[in-house]
Amino acid sequence: MTAEDTPKGFALGLTAYLLWGFLPLYMKAVAHIPAAEIIAHRVLWSIPVAAAVLIWLGRTGDLKTALRSPRTVAMAALTAALISVNWGIYVWAIASGHALEAALGYYINPLFSVFLGAVLLGERLRPLQWIAIALAGAAVLVLTIENGTIPYASLSLTVTWGFYAYFKKSLPVGPNQGFLLEILLLAPAALAYVVWLEATGAGHFLAGHAPDMWLILGLGLVTAGPLMIYGNAAKLLRLSTIGIMQYIAPTMILLLAVFLFGEPFGTARAIAFPMIWAALALYTWSMVRARRAA
Repeated sequence: MTAEDTPKGFALGLTAYLLWGFLPLYMKAVAHIPAAEIIAHRVLWSIPVAAAVLIWLGRTGDLKTALRSPRTVAMAALTAALISVNWGIYVWAIASGHALEAALGYYINPLFSVFLGAVLLGERLRPLQWIAIALAGAAVLVLTIENGTIPYASLSLTVTWGFYAYFKKSLPVGPNQGFLLEILLLAPAALAYVVWLEATGAGHFLAGHAPDMWLILGLGLVTAGPLMIYGNAAKLLRLSTIGIMQYIAPTMILLLAVFLFGEPFGTARAIAFPMIWAALALYTWSMVRARRAA
């Protein structure tokens, strides 16, 4: 993490968040394929992309060192499980017409990360941060009362990504090496599932439909690409800049959900989303003010 923003870091960060923002369009194109099959292919086809980047960077030695550490492998297995669950919920949400819930989940995520820091790491929160967390909680309560059920998809995305980021910090390898290690650990199960699907005739990759085959092949690039671009951007940007830029993707998802996918916004969401935005504004202002004071 740098003390100052760089033009290269800003360009890389903006690219990563824009790619994540447009990802629902890709997920809609494969919405007819079951979520579990999509996740398996995301794992498998991310491997050559991630491996090619590590080879190009000359950092394969770090991965070999990590594989020789049982603690590192165990921690990577945990983060791999969390990210695979997060992917599954996200794919299901987009495919089943719940993109707004996905947007809400990613809006809440930075506030949940602050809450995790207070609960698990004993970090002291500033008053504005407590107010922001309370506003986010109130927004979730509004949605729960209106819909008669907790927004499980939103909260599941928030919790899985929040704990993924939390445990990822403890992984003693770089972001690119860590990502490849995670998908390598998921690969045996993913490969076994894909082979079983194709053997039983239920798979879509070898079904003879060319568009599906190419879309499945592209899952590796749309999965690994933004993650690895972001990993490099984070080294060249201030934490406060990343904190503000992370709102780009959920905002794009929200706009796509309402104006392209035709998902209803409704009264409860018209109340809850502004509450979340107000919470994020308070959180961002608190973060920027603390940065200036430092």
